[in-house]
Amino acid sequence: MRTDSSPGTLPAREHLPAAPAGTPVLDVVIPVYNEEKDLQPCVRRLHEHLDRTFPYAFRITIADNASTDTTPQVAGRLAAEIPEVTTFRLEQKGRGRALRAVWSASDAPVLAYMDVDLSTDLNALLPLVAPLISGHSDLAIGSRLARSSRVVRGPKREFISRAYNLILRGSLQARFSDAQCGFKAIRRDVAQVLLPLVEDTGWFFDTEMLVLAERAGLRIHEVPVDWVDDPDSTVHIVRTATDDLKGVWRVGRALATGSLPLDRIARPFGDDPRDRDIKDVPKGLARQLVGFCVVGALSTLFYLLLYSGFRVFSGSQTANALALLVSAVANTAANRRLTFGVRGRGGAVRHQAQGLVVFGIGLALTSGSLAALNAATSEPAHSTELAVLVAANLAATVLRFLLFRAWVFPDRREDDSPVRTPYDTARHEGPVRTPYDTARHEATPHEATPYVTAPYDTTPFRAGEAADGTWPDATLRLQPVRPHDTDSRDFR
Repeated sequence: MRTDSSPGTLPAREHLPAAPAGTPVLDVVIPVYNEEKDLQPCVRRLHEHLDRTFPYAFRITIADNASTDTTPQVAGRLAAEIPEVTTFRLEQKGRGRALRAVWSASDAPVLAYMDVDLSTDLNALLPLVAPLISGHSDLAIGSRLARSSRVVRGPKREFISRAYNLILRGSLQARFSDAQCGFKAIRRDVAQVLLPLVEDTGWFFDTEMLVLAERAGLRIHEVPVDWVDDPDSTVHIVRTATDDLKGVWRVGRALATGSLPLDRIARPFGDDPRDRDIKDVPKGLARQLVGFCVVGALSTLFYLLLYSGFRVFSGSQTANALALLVSAVANTAANRRLTFGVRGRGGAVRHQAQGLVVFGIGLALTSGSLAALNAATSEPAHSTELAVLVAANLAATVLRFLLFRAWVFPDRREDDSPVRTPYDTARHEGPVRTPYDTARHEATPHEATPYVTAPYDTTPFRAGEAADGTWPDATLRLQPVRPHDTDSRDFR
């Protein structure tokens, strides 16, 4: 049962309270790069739709990523004409960079974004944000691959989209159906905790955010959408795909090594029924039993194959000892990672040493069984040997699980003091750079500094705290999110 309130802990989900008049509940970001032609009709159409159908106050934010045409002037005119429209200017390209900057500065409790071409039908916007307003979900995404979605696009983009999502499912075990649809929303309290862990500033930003959210146990709501492809899109497909695959490799490696502090992004006790403390039932026992059985079945098969191979050139006792030793090392490593969730290299040698002690007990059981069989029958059949070994291994497996759970991999989460990660340190003691820090704390002299000409409140606050609703009417100086990172791709 989790009862602590660490810096990364999210508050329990609740329906958003009624906001004061004029305070936006929803902030819709439109990231643009050289969109002087499409920007005005997009913003006017979106504003008309929200004004007509959305029951709460809202804001539309135009996030301009270093446009070189008249996009800034068009955005300025729209902001002057429409009270709910504001502009945000960055001097560096990258959709992820734009979303991170605007979402981090916004005071709206629900944050969303959509592409400027409005390929997604706007009737899906209210179903997208409703689960976030009600407190049911943490993030929401539009899906073009849901069964009830209606999509019009060419076979090339259809193939690329489905292939990419298959890669995510196979490599990162992603369960969401569509990572790249430009139609997403997130609660602000979740964004404040999750965004510091997202490293990408380009097109992979969406995927990385969703993978980390899913691995942290956050709830992602999917909305089927009606989507029509934009034939004038200037996205460089090959370059984008290459960068996305690099991102998949980077995130997969970080998850495999346990270098992401995902345990700090969690809901407190009482929000998730799986977190409730049930008397006399050890936590995680069912999941550990399933994982142990799967690993045990594979280890037993591996052991029998090794035994049959070693038996060709050695006696039964020698073959049994060698096969059990090799399979025991593999079994301990697999259970360490998959059954008991121990990541990283810390304590690996000690765990293997303890596993060898458990191996000795198993060796005594199986060797004793073979000795008893040889005493009863001078020339036992190979099939009989295997049957005896399977029975002895079943008995050893039960004992192995108990020893693993109680001695080798005990659950010390409630007894030990919380381990402070670089992310926690940064929240308490100032700027500490890690591979997953967004490096907002300082900029080098040669870097350009973006400016914001919108009434945002950037006063630091912790996740779950409400903004005071005041918007200082001044130009705010922001530091680059990842100064060393650049994005050379076209933005749309």
